[in-house]
Amino acid sequence: MKDSPHPAASPCCGPARDAGDTPPRAVPAAPLPAPEAPASASRPPAGHRMAVLPGGTFRMGDAFGEGYPGDGEWPVREVAVAGFAIDTTTVTNAQFAAFTEATGHVTEAERFGNSFVFHLLVTPEGGRRVLGHVPAAPWWLGVEGASWRHPEGPGSDVDTRADHPVTHVSYHDALAYCAWAGLRLPTEAEWEYAARGGLDGARYPWGDELTPGGREMCNTWIGDFPRRSARPGGRTGTVPVAAYEPNSFGLHNTSGNVWEWCADEAGPGERVIRGGSYLCHVSYCNRYRVAARSHNTPDSSTGHGGFRCARDL
Repeated sequence: MKDSPHPAASPCCGPARDAGDTPPRAVPAAPLPAPEAPASASRPPAGHRMAVLPGGTFRMGDAFGEGYPGDGEWPVREVAVAGFAIDTTTVTNAQFAAFTEATGHVTEAERFGNSFVFHLLVTPEGGRRVLGHVPAAPWWLGVEGASWRHPEGPGSDVDTRADHPVTHVSYHDALAYCAWAGLRLPTEAEWEYAARGGLDGARYPWGDELTPGGREMCNTWIGDFPRRSARPGGRTGTVPVAAYEPNSFGLHNTSGNVWEWCADEAGPGERVIRGGSYLCHVSYCNRYRVAARSHNTPDSSTGHGGFRCARDL
């Protein structure tokens, strides 16, 4: 096992409300409602395409010793999972909109009145409503009015991004959606089993090379992080949930695009997130590897955090 050249804790992965970062912890305007009763235990809402996976045993963890000390990627161990079904994509803005329209759910970011936005994405109007930055990761700005409906802050919307992943959703918001849909969050073991697509010990869902044959396989950072994106026009941010080729199990974007909440605790008061995001880069946070893991507090929300759902068979 070699030492990681990267920071042991990277707040780029998930700046938290209760870690002394900005925006500061606050009391929501009203208590969060309990999750809605499931609409159907066997028929999720329209748009959920799920891969049905048989139970099995797989090797979980980082086989290359490339992870971060303290992240819990080591040792590699055999883990058994029962059969389950899992979304082939993360939940979209359109799907989350259907949920909020049906239930009246108000997300925690909306109740707090703010959320974290990557500095290059903040709208001009949002830039006038910045509450502060995260000291350890100044590219994260707390923006008043940022939410899933306004992912880059006031003046932005998701009208043309119905097929992009919903962002700025907390773990509690994800649980509420799952309850309404008659689904649940995947366990961390289920998530990694599905993300691997049957490849034993591979770095990525498609193999060991990040860009096999020069092909871009996932939405991660290209350029000088966090100052300049080398994509055309300096573009960064989310892409449609099915933008890249799926793995052998039919799952899209289990590396990059958005972090995904899992059901497991990551320690007192925190929950596991997996998959990396459009901000991951080998120079700072190479947690787009399939074994990589991070965590955040369940009331936190960011512009690069979403989720996908699972269900028992």
